[in-house]
Amino acid sequence: MEILNTLVAKGLRREIPTREEVLAILATTDDELLDVVAAAGQVRRRWFGHRVKLNYLVSLKSGLCPEDCSYCSQRLGSEAEILKYTWLRPEQAAEAAEAGVAGGAKRVCLVASGRGPTDTDINRVAETISAIRGVNGDVEICACLGLLTDHQAERLKAAGADAYNHNLNTSETTYGQITTTHTYADRVDTVEKVHAAGLSACSGLIAGLGETDEDLVDVVFALREVGSDSVPVNFLIPFEGTPLAQEWNLTPQRCLRILAMVRFVCPDIEVRIAGGREVHLRSLQPLGLHIANSIFLGDYLTSEGQAGQADLDMIKDAGFVVEDANESTLPRHRTAAASCGDSTDVAEHARDADAHGPYGTPQTHSRPEDAARTDLVKVRLRGAGTDRAPNA
Repeated sequence: MEILNTLVAKGLRREIPTREEVLAILATTDDELLDVVAAAGQVRRRWFGHRVKLNYLVSLKSGLCPEDCSYCSQRLGSEAEILKYTWLRPEQAAEAAEAGVAGGAKRVCLVASGRGPTDTDINRVAETISAIRGVNGDVEICACLGLLTDHQAERLKAAGADAYNHNLNTSETTYGQITTTHTYADRVDTVEKVHAAGLSACSGLIAGLGETDEDLVDVVFALREVGSDSVPVNFLIPFEGTPLAQEWNLTPQRCLRILAMVRFVCPDIEVRIAGGREVHLRSLQPLGLHIANSIFLGDYLTSEGQAGQADLDMIKDAGFVVEDANESTLPRHRTAAASCGDSTDVAEHARDADAHGPYGTPQTHSRPEDAARTDLVKVRLRGAGTDRAPNA
């Protein structure tokens, strides 16, 4: 496929592809899939070698969120039977984080449900960061606490946080269809606050919400524009008891195409396979490692992942190695620039996005034989907030 040669060449030069080029990736057939994976793999190996970064989630506070994000099991009105608990004590969070670090995690992601933190919550998280640093001084710490107000990002930075996660999730045009209690602009504002404070911005998307190919491309280009250093690609986990419980629109092949599209748009940016990989990639997870350079180890916020040892075995069997704590995840040129691209890139691709017409008709990518696999959605009942050992 000539388009693949073009995309590989651009990726090796860190040149951003056009919208038409990456839309073509999402339109490829199953017969072309391995060629797509191999092409994206060339770009991945150029900038990240055979390293896989491991990240570990610690849910500091679970459930009872006042926001109405339709994809979330912790949303207002959710009937999903998930764990619900208030803030973990700093020593509890540090113990949970230690399990992930012992399993090989380089970054610990501290997540709390809710619209955003109060100043008291920031103090709690600062104490938690201190407790974790007291045991694992070199581990990267990323906070994910919702929408930030003025000066909160600076306080997290001063407390020792390295990064902040706040996903854009989907395109600006369709954002109002999945959430009404805050806006897409609110999310962009938080990412901008993160940058201004000198934190690394971690911002990604959720695929499988019923979006079009154009929506997916729009949000990935937007992630470049806001300067995300790390792009988590989540695949919707259709929890029973949430509005999107019936949205089983993804196949393993579709997920690989989405990952490849993200890699071509973000050739030298950390691309992380995040929530839902076990549910939707299933036995094709190892192929995802040839595209993405980062995964979560073990469980997620409210759902179970596969066993931590299974993750490590998968990485080894696929010919990859776990990234060491003393290795820089991002290529040297990106570490020095501390940005997701220069202003020329942003301007060029903003013009390119404006030049294209309205969205197409929403597309369904599931096949008739792909029934809803509710058996794969397992509510997390271990680890933080429970008396059971975590999965790491």
